[in-house]
Amino acid sequence: MTAACLMSTYQPLALSFAKGLGTRLWDQAGREYLDAVAGVAVTNVGHSHPRLVSAISEQAGLLLHTSNLYSIDWQQRLAQKLTQLSGLERVFFNNSGAEANETALKLARIYGWQKDIEQPLVMVMENAFHGRTLGTLSASDGPAVRLGFNKLPGDFLKVPFGDIAALERAHQVYGERIVAVLMEPIQGESGVQLAPPGYLKAVRDGCNRHGWLMMLDEIQTGIGRTGHWFAFQHEGIVPDVMTLAKGLGNGVPIGACLARGRAAQLFTPGSHGSTFGGNPLACRVGYTVLDIIEEQGLLFNAQRQGERLLSRLQAELADADNVREVRGQGLMIGIELTQPIRDLSLIAARDHGLLINVTRGQTIRLLPPLTIDEREVEMIVRGVVRTIEGNPPNPAQSSASSVCHSRCADKSPRAVPVG
Repeated sequence: MTAACLMSTYQPLALSFAKGLGTRLWDQAGREYLDAVAGVAVTNVGHSHPRLVSAISEQAGLLLHTSNLYSIDWQQRLAQKLTQLSGLERVFFNNSGAEANETALKLARIYGWQKDIEQPLVMVMENAFHGRTLGTLSASDGPAVRLGFNKLPGDFLKVPFGDIAALERAHQVYGERIVAVLMEPIQGESGVQLAPPGYLKAVRDGCNRHGWLMMLDEIQTGIGRTGHWFAFQHEGIVPDVMTLAKGLGNGVPIGACLARGRAAQLFTPGSHGSTFGGNPLACRVGYTVLDIIEEQGLLFNAQRQGERLLSRLQAELADADNVREVRGQGLMIGIELTQPIRDLSLIAARDHGLLINVTRGQTIRLLPPLTIDEREVEMIVRGVVRTIEGNPPNPAQSSASSVCHSRCADKSPRAVPVG
């Protein structure tokens, strides 16, 4: 089958899957693969979970869509569940993570307008990624995703991720124009970059002090990925706004923007909306996903198996000249290489039956389902190690790598799980 009728927005591998079950996928020829990507942190409870299959089938036979002109029972039930788990107060449902982040940015704009700020600024982080709409591209970093789309809308300040002093310097320069801080608790697309311990709490304190909205993009880190429901819970804080998607629907498109306090009161009838957002099917799936995670103890499993996977990879790759650092939290792990290796994802799939993702050219990103067990952890370790060992680095890179190995041995904050 040809892909000539598709716009060239991706360069997919020459690999297509016919079915999935749990942590496994099978291609058209019937070959089995261990999925260590989970659709990029989407299929958190695994492929074709029987409870989800049942819920989707039943709801499809009952009701798919009525529009938000009417009350939707499953939407209200899912909103109540999410607010109970997060400590936030109200939810707006979208169809994707980018839409959820657009909703958050609209809240920041209205917040500034109500404070009579004519040119409000949102502080964002260097190397961040928040989506591919024009607004979320403005809040993102990286020339590759922004190429050809300037001039982008919106007013943003970019500061270094993990540097609390940079927020204070920005306040000294821009003062009352700053209305919010939008950030990922862990930067996923830029290579699983962890902030120093205490950073989120320091940002929360700064937002309290200056009257800014703290807005967390938990699209990749949320729904149990890091061993808590949401990554902010590792530091015992609560944001003013949080965005979700990916794992909430386990493959069924759904996004959500949650808010509390003043931020939860900003929208009024007509100020925002969505045709498909919060439809009965998507919300019933989201509610069922949360139930499965609770009933199967997947938060604890993500924490336990994540610690095991991280420590095993650090041990096995400690002497690898082409590995700069292994870092992560829960089942969100990055293996940064000393240089890009072409076709690494294809090599892992072809030679070892393992699906991995490479982001920013040279960081292997592992995002397996939260259901993995010890045996599958060892399978991932073995496949990753063999893939890396089969692709030796340029000798000129070795000295830089050895320095980073000593840093990992010292257990720096970026090399071990936080919380």
